[in-house]
Amino acid sequence: MNKTTPKDSLEWEEGTPEDHLAQVQKLSAEELRDFVANYDWDLYPEKVLGWALAQKSLDLASVLSAFLKGDPQRFNYLPKRDVSEEFQGEAHLLDMICMRVNSGFYLVFPGSKLIAPQRMFRWLNGQQSDRQRGVQGRYVLDDKTVGELLDKDLHLDANHPAAVAKDRSNTSLLKDLISPILELGVSREDLKYLPKEENEG
Repeated sequence: MNKTTPKDSLEWEEGTPEDHLAQVQKLSAEELRDFVANYDWDLYPEKVLGWALAQKSLDLASVLSAFLKGDPQRFNYLPKRDVSEEFQGEAHLLDMICMRVNSGFYLVFPGSKLIAPQRMFRWLNGQQSDRQRGVQGRYVLDDKTVGELLDKDLHLDANHPAAVAKDRSNTSLLKDLISPILELGVSREDLKYLPKEENEG
């Protein structure tokens, strides 16, 4: 992430958790959304993001970007008792994100987009694979809630390769891309058209 936020001179790799929180509390709603989506979880996520994520000015895309930034896979299949004390705060913060997303706490804002939509597709696909195997990870996001965001976020114009490859004139992107997640998993035909993430983990 940028080491400084808009209109703010704090060096995010420096300072105490209290310093970070004080600066975050001064951000505008738009700046806060950008901050949440990009904050480095190696710093002070429990204290700083914990406050930020409770703000109703946040949108669903920014929060889900923060969720992915927190690398939930590292705790997803680990029993809670086996999470070391050092990481319990981060694991709990991811719990809180899931709970609020699934309760509808965050809304979809026009023009707001996920930083890594293809990673979110894979996360939802993994959830569906778990269901088919009769298992469940710790962090389960509501498919419909997240799917509606992805439908808006990945809208394809008529010249997009995926739009050319499949006739979408009478169907919605939500039906084309999210239905396979709910039924058989994400379509490989659709996934291959998603852009690769730079520096993707």
